[in-house]
Amino acid sequence: QEQTFSMSLCVSPPEGAVIFPQDPALWMGSSLTATCTVSPERGLHANTMYWTLNGKRLPSSTYGLLSTNGLSVTLHRLNGSQQQSGDNLVCHSRDGHVLAGSCLYVGMPPEKPVNLTCWSRNTKDLSCKWTPGGRGETFIKTKYTLKYKLRWYGRERECEDYSTGQRYTCYIPRDLALFTPYEIWVEASNQLGTATSDVITLDILDVVTTDPPDNVHVSRVGELEDQLTVRWGSPPALKDFLFQAKYQIRYRLEDSTEWKLVDDVGNQTSCRLAGLREGTVYFVQVRCNPVGIYGSRKAGIWSDWSHPTAASTPHKPLQSGSCDPKPGEQNSTLRRELKQFFGWVRKHACGCSGMSIKLYDQWRVWLQKSHKTRNHVGKNNIPFISVPAQHSTQSHSPRTG
Repeated sequence: QEQTFSMSLCVSPPEGAVIFPQDPALWMGSSLTATCTVSPERGLHANTMYWTLNGKRLPSSTYGLLSTNGLSVTLHRLNGSQQQSGDNLVCHSRDGHVLAGSCLYVGMPPEKPVNLTCWSRNTKDLSCKWTPGGRGETFIKTKYTLKYKLRWYGRERECEDYSTGQRYTCYIPRDLALFTPYEIWVEASNQLGTATSDVITLDILDVVTTDPPDNVHVSRVGELEDQLTVRWGSPPALKDFLFQAKYQIRYRLEDSTEWKLVDDVGNQTSCRLAGLREGTVYFVQVRCNPVGIYGSRKAGIWSDWSHPTAASTPHKPLQSGSCDPKPGEQNSTLRRELKQFFGWVRKHACGCSGMSIKLYDQWRVWLQKSHKTRNHVGKNNIPFISVPAQHSTQSHSPRTG
């Protein structure tokens, strides 16, 4: 961020008095001898003068009488500046009036900035951020300048918009070339020196991120109490671009802060979550990674998460106390068997694939027919195939189908 050196807290020497050196920049740990000289016409004697540093009177043991109108002070092993605008070293007359003042800038030269990264939102702009090297500002205001140029031609340019609300960030809003790599770096400078970051080379198409997916909807899957369906829209700003998108979903319980991630959604714009708690409110978010825009081979950059969307799973139906099998009991058994099958599907299908949904629904229809047949002819007349217990799902794990 561009920063200027303010002198507002420093005392300007009135006419007829001067401090030397005026506003010096000094390394931490160094020593300084400053002199205050007043014009003879003012009729002041040096032995009636005294010094202060940031308003605190300095001991007379640090003074030196140079002449009848000149007084020095010596400071040893200086610490870093306590004020961003410089420490105030002031010479006073006996009655406390200011005779002259100087700002002391005590610190270290900047170290080279690190962790320079950049991203482009929808290929329209470029934002970059970095981290100060070493101990950061080192007590003296440091000016950071982001510079960039086309790799093989073009003039060096400077980023001008540092008012993004975050420190060590700059924003380039327009006039960027596609299909051509840029060289980008950051220069840090203060009154004691300059340091330059490593140069990074990038193509705008390789660092594209986009807006979060819009129109995120979460709905129930019939009366299945352990599932929800999530649907969303692809990024509208990239609708005219040749690219593939990857999506991620995360969800959490209403009363929890822990998100669970579904990482294998792929390029689809819908997904079924399973293995959920019945009768529970869930918050769901989706984000997008635009991959391979116009043939770029670099991995894209994930967007922000969409705004949370809430939905609840159904409650299990109430069951009677009768010993006779009731529809509710049959449905409960059916759901357990469906969960077992879904565990098997999860092991043999990837992510929210359409095949896993199709298999799941076919299995549900088959089981319903099987139960009806058994209810008519008796359990012992028809063989029943159950999924081994080790393939059952955990009720708290994210499942897609």
